[in-house]
Amino acid sequence: MKKTILTTVIALSCLCASAQFRVMSNVQEPGDGASWSVDNFTNNIGLGYQIKDNVMVGVQQNGDDYDFIGRYNVSDDMYLSVQMPTENSTDNVTLGVGMSVHIWDNFYVEPSYTRKDSEGGFNVGLSYKL
Repeated sequence: MKKTILTTVIALSCLCASAQFRVMSNVQEPGDGASWSVDNFTNNIGLGYQIKDNVMVGVQQNGDDYDFIGRYNVSDDMYLSVQMPTENSTDNVTLGVGMSVHIWDNFYVEPSYTRKDSEGGFNVGLSYKL
């Protein structure tokens, strides 16, 4: 009974702390002649926790592994991002800049440009604030 009460108190305090969760995913383009499927949306799904109005941390799936992610909101719709794998994290850091375009209710489309080592590319992401 004590564990249930403690868990409830902690859950309610987290909700009252005005922090938000965000579910996000980068849409991957299908390769050579492959067709679009649900996997294009779910291979890079992640969960972020908004600590302050301009700082978010979380984890994101990267194929079979998970990466740590961080985001700093420069303005209401522009952000800087960092993504680090759990293994060899300092060697494989991905930096990026992106924009959140509010579509409907708490649903956003997020085009971004990310760069890892000397390779860069444009991405399109989807996110939903809980």
